[in-house]
Amino acid sequence: MLRRTVAVALSCLVWMSMARAEDRVGERAPDTMEARVLGCAACHGGHGEGTNNDYFPRLAGKPAGYLYNQLIAFRDGQRQYPPMNYLLAYLPDAYLRKIADYFAAQRPPYPPPLTPAIPAALLARGEQLVKSGDPANDIPACAACHGAALTGREPGIPGLLGLHAEYVSAQLGAWRYGTRKSVAPDCMHTVASRLSNDDITAVAAWLAASPGPANPAPVARGSLKLPLACGSEPQ
Repeated sequence: MLRRTVAVALSCLVWMSMARAEDRVGERAPDTMEARVLGCAACHGGHGEGTNNDYFPRLAGKPAGYLYNQLIAFRDGQRQYPPMNYLLAYLPDAYLRKIADYFAAQRPPYPPPLTPAIPAALLARGEQLVKSGDPANDIPACAACHGAALTGREPGIPGLLGLHAEYVSAQLGAWRYGTRKSVAPDCMHTVASRLSNDDITAVAAWLAASPGPANPAPVARGSLKLPLACGSEPQ
Protein backbone atom coordinates (compact mmCIF):
# COMPACT_ATOMS: atom_id res chain seq x y z
CA MET A 1 0.00 0.00 0.00
CA LEU A 2 2.83 2.37 0.92
CA ARG A 3 4.59 1.70 -2.40
CA ARG A 4 1.41 2.43 -4.34
CA THR A 5 0.90 5.67 -2.38
CA VAL A 6 4.45 6.83 -3.09
CA ALA A 7 4.12 5.94 -6.77
CA VAL A 8 0.87 7.89 -7.08
CA ALA A 9 2.39 10.88 -5.28
CA LEU A 10 5.38 10.90 -7.60
CA SER A 11 3.16 10.63 -10.65
CA CYS A 12 1.21 13.63 -9.39
CA LEU A 13 4.41 15.64 -8.95
CA VAL A 14 5.46 14.95 -12.54
CA TRP A 15 1.94 15.80 -13.80
CA MET A 16 1.93 19.07 -11.83
CA SER A 17 5.32 20.03 -13.28
CA MET A 18 3.97 19.52 -16.78
CA ALA A 19 0.77 21.39 -15.93
CA ARG A 20 2.72 24.39 -14.67
CA ALA A 21 4.65 24.44 -17.93
CA GLU A 22 1.37 24.47 -19.87
CA ASP A 23 0.01 27.30 -17.72
CA ARG A 24 3.11 29.42 -18.37
CA VAL A 25 2.72 29.31 -22.12
CA GLY A 26 -1.10 29.22 -22.14
CA GLU A 27 -1.15 26.03 -24.18
CA ARG A 28 -0.02 22.43 -24.05
CA ALA A 29 3.68 22.01 -23.27
CA PRO A 30 5.79 21.37 -26.39
CA ASP A 31 6.75 17.79 -27.12
CA THR A 32 10.47 18.31 -26.46
CA MET A 33 12.94 16.58 -24.16
CA GLU A 34 13.27 19.80 -22.17
CA ALA A 35 9.54 19.65 -21.41
CA ARG A 36 9.59 15.92 -20.77
CA VAL A 37 12.36 16.09 -18.15
CA LEU A 38 10.60 18.74 -16.06
CA GLY A 39 9.94 15.97 -13.57
CA CYS A 40 13.72 15.81 -12.98
CA ALA A 41 14.10 19.55 -12.38
CA ALA A 42 12.95 19.73 -8.77
CA CYS A 43 15.85 17.53 -7.66
CA HIS A 44 18.50 17.98 -10.35
CA GLY A 45 17.79 21.45 -11.79
CA GLY A 46 16.18 22.35 -15.09
CA HIS A 47 19.37 21.65 -17.04
CA GLY A 48 20.87 19.10 -14.68
CA GLU A 49 22.97 21.74 -12.90
CA GLY A 50 22.05 20.36 -9.48
CA THR A 51 20.25 22.00 -6.57
CA ASN A 52 21.06 23.01 -3.01
CA ASN A 53 20.15 19.55 -1.75
CA ASP A 54 23.34 17.77 -0.68
CA TYR A 55 22.27 14.40 -2.04
CA PHE A 56 20.87 15.24 -5.49
CA PRO A 57 23.83 15.34 -7.90
CA ARG A 58 24.66 17.43 -10.93
CA LEU A 59 23.85 15.50 -14.12
CA ALA A 60 24.86 18.02 -16.78
CA GLY A 61 27.81 17.14 -18.94
CA LYS A 62 28.35 13.65 -17.59
CA PRO A 63 28.93 11.02 -20.29
CA ALA A 64 25.67 9.79 -21.76
CA GLY A 65 26.77 6.18 -21.29
CA TYR A 66 27.24 6.73 -17.57
CA LEU A 67 23.86 8.46 -17.16
CA TYR A 68 22.14 5.75 -19.17
CA ASN A 69 23.70 3.00 -17.03
CA GLN A 70 22.50 4.72 -13.85
CA LEU A 71 18.96 5.16 -15.20
CA ILE A 72 18.87 1.47 -16.09
CA ALA A 73 20.21 0.57 -12.63
CA PHE A 74 17.52 2.62 -10.89
CA ARG A 75 14.77 1.27 -13.14
CA ASP A 76 15.82 -2.36 -12.67
CA GLY A 77 16.56 -2.08 -8.94
CA GLN A 78 20.35 -2.40 -8.94
CA ARG A 79 20.45 1.06 -7.34
CA GLN A 80 17.97 1.67 -4.56
CA TYR A 81 16.30 5.05 -4.10
CA PRO A 82 12.50 4.72 -4.11
CA PRO A 83 11.60 8.00 -5.89
CA MET A 84 13.96 7.17 -8.78
CA ASN A 85 12.93 3.52 -8.81
CA TYR A 86 9.24 4.44 -9.15
CA LEU A 87 9.68 7.25 -11.66
CA LEU A 88 11.66 5.04 -14.01
CA ALA A 89 9.87 1.74 -13.42
CA TYR A 90 8.08 1.53 -16.79
CA LEU A 91 10.31 3.58 -19.06
CA PRO A 92 11.87 1.68 -22.00
CA ASP A 93 15.58 1.60 -22.77
CA ALA A 94 15.26 3.88 -25.80
CA TYR A 95 13.57 6.61 -23.77
CA LEU A 96 16.16 6.36 -20.98
CA ARG A 97 18.81 6.79 -23.64
CA LYS A 98 17.15 10.02 -24.79
CA ILE A 99 17.10 11.34 -21.22
CA ALA A 100 20.79 10.48 -20.82
CA ASP A 101 21.68 12.16 -24.12
CA TYR A 102 19.76 15.30 -23.11
CA PHE A 103 21.56 15.81 -19.81
CA ALA A 104 24.94 14.84 -21.26
CA ALA A 105 24.62 17.69 -23.77
CA GLN A 106 23.80 20.35 -21.15
CA ARG A 107 26.47 22.89 -20.18
CA PRO A 108 25.08 25.07 -17.34
CA PRO A 109 27.63 26.93 -15.17
CA TYR A 110 29.19 25.09 -12.27
CA PRO A 111 28.16 26.21 -8.78
CA PRO A 112 30.67 28.15 -6.67
CA PRO A 113 33.08 25.79 -4.87
CA LEU A 114 32.40 25.19 -1.19
CA THR A 115 35.26 24.52 1.23
CA PRO A 116 34.06 22.36 4.13
CA ALA A 117 35.31 23.18 7.62
CA ILE A 118 37.97 20.50 7.98
CA PRO A 119 41.65 20.69 8.95
CA ALA A 120 44.04 21.88 6.24
CA ALA A 121 46.00 18.63 6.50
CA LEU A 122 42.90 16.62 5.69
CA LEU A 123 42.13 18.82 2.70
CA ALA A 124 45.71 18.30 1.49
CA ARG A 125 45.24 14.55 1.86
CA GLY A 126 42.18 14.81 -0.36
CA GLU A 127 44.17 16.63 -3.04
CA GLN A 128 46.86 13.95 -2.88
CA LEU A 129 44.38 11.11 -3.29
CA VAL A 130 42.58 12.83 -6.17
CA LYS A 131 45.67 13.81 -8.10
CA SER A 132 48.30 11.20 -7.18
CA GLY A 133 46.60 8.43 -5.22
CA ASP A 134 48.39 6.51 -2.50
CA PRO A 135 50.69 3.86 -4.05
CA ALA A 136 51.72 2.54 -0.64
CA ASN A 137 48.12 1.50 0.00
CA ASP A 138 47.41 0.54 -3.62
CA ILE A 139 44.96 3.42 -4.08
CA PRO A 140 44.94 4.84 -7.62
CA ALA A 141 44.42 8.55 -8.19
CA CYS A 142 40.86 9.63 -8.99
CA ALA A 143 42.35 11.50 -11.95
CA ALA A 144 43.71 8.24 -13.39
CA CYS A 145 40.15 7.19 -14.31
CA HIS A 146 38.12 10.42 -14.20
CA GLY A 147 40.63 12.53 -16.16
CA ALA A 148 43.15 15.17 -15.15
CA ALA A 149 40.41 17.82 -15.16
CA LEU A 150 38.03 15.38 -13.39
CA THR A 151 35.43 15.78 -16.14
CA GLY A 152 35.04 12.03 -16.68
CA ARG A 153 35.85 9.71 -19.57
CA GLU A 154 33.66 8.49 -22.39
CA PRO A 155 31.58 6.45 -22.47
CA GLY A 156 30.86 5.64 -18.83
CA ILE A 157 33.06 7.35 -16.20
CA PRO A 158 31.44 10.43 -14.63
CA GLY A 159 32.86 13.85 -13.86
CA LEU A 160 33.45 14.55 -10.16
CA LEU A 161 33.11 18.32 -9.88
CA GLY A 162 30.08 20.44 -9.05
CA LEU A 163 28.96 17.94 -6.41
CA HIS A 164 28.32 18.41 -2.70
CA ALA A 165 30.82 16.82 -0.33
CA GLU A 166 28.02 14.92 1.40
CA TYR A 167 26.96 13.34 -1.88
CA VAL A 168 30.49 12.22 -2.79
CA SER A 169 31.03 10.85 0.72
CA ALA A 170 27.74 8.96 0.63
CA GLN A 171 28.54 7.38 -2.74
CA LEU A 172 32.03 6.29 -1.69
CA GLY A 173 30.51 4.75 1.44
CA ALA A 174 27.90 2.97 -0.67
CA TRP A 175 30.57 1.57 -2.98
CA ARG A 176 32.65 0.48 0.02
CA TYR A 177 29.83 -1.41 1.76
CA GLY A 178 28.30 -2.83 -1.40
CA THR A 179 24.99 -0.99 -1.28
CA ARG A 180 25.95 0.52 -4.63
CA LYS A 181 27.29 -2.03 -7.11
CA SER A 182 28.46 -2.28 -10.68
CA VAL A 183 29.38 -4.95 -13.20
CA ALA A 184 32.20 -7.21 -12.01
CA PRO A 185 35.02 -6.54 -11.57
CA ASP A 186 33.57 -3.68 -9.52
CA CYS A 187 36.51 -1.28 -9.55
CA MET A 188 34.82 1.39 -7.43
CA HIS A 189 34.16 -1.14 -4.68
CA THR A 190 37.81 -2.13 -4.85
CA VAL A 191 39.04 1.46 -4.54
CA ALA A 192 36.52 2.55 -1.90
CA SER A 193 37.36 -0.49 0.24
CA ARG A 194 40.94 0.76 0.50
CA LEU A 195 39.93 4.22 1.73
CA SER A 196 39.75 5.06 5.41
CA ASN A 197 36.92 7.17 6.81
CA ASP A 198 39.26 10.17 6.86
CA ASP A 199 40.25 9.48 3.24
CA ILE A 200 36.61 9.57 2.16
CA THR A 201 36.05 12.82 4.03
CA ALA A 202 39.20 14.28 2.51
CA VAL A 203 38.41 13.35 -1.10
CA ALA A 204 34.81 14.55 -0.83
CA ALA A 205 35.86 17.86 0.73
CA TRP A 206 38.60 18.57 -1.80
CA LEU A 207 36.34 17.84 -4.76
CA ALA A 208 33.58 20.08 -3.38
CA ALA A 209 36.14 22.86 -2.85
CA SER A 210 37.43 22.68 -6.44
CA PRO A 211 36.10 25.06 -9.12
CA GLY A 212 34.46 23.79 -12.27
CA PRO A 213 36.76 23.20 -15.26
CA ALA A 214 37.07 25.63 -18.15
CA ASN A 215 36.20 22.79 -20.54
CA PRO A 216 33.58 20.48 -18.99
CA ALA A 217 33.70 17.86 -21.75
CA PRO A 218 34.69 14.30 -20.75
CA VAL A 219 37.91 12.97 -22.23
CA ALA A 220 37.63 10.59 -25.17
CA ARG A 221 37.41 6.84 -24.80
CA GLY A 222 40.85 5.25 -24.97
CA SER A 223 42.67 8.42 -23.96
CA LEU A 224 43.36 6.98 -20.50
CA LYS A 225 44.69 3.55 -19.58
CA LEU A 226 42.74 2.58 -16.51
CA PRO A 227 44.86 1.52 -13.52
CA LEU A 228 42.68 -1.50 -12.70
CA ALA A 229 40.07 -3.68 -14.37
CA CYS A 230 36.60 -2.15 -14.38
CA GLY A 231 33.67 -4.20 -15.61
CA SER A 232 31.46 -1.20 -16.36
CA GLU A 233 34.14 0.54 -18.41
CA PRO A 234 36.20 -1.82 -20.59
CA GLN A 235 39.38 -0.45 -22.14
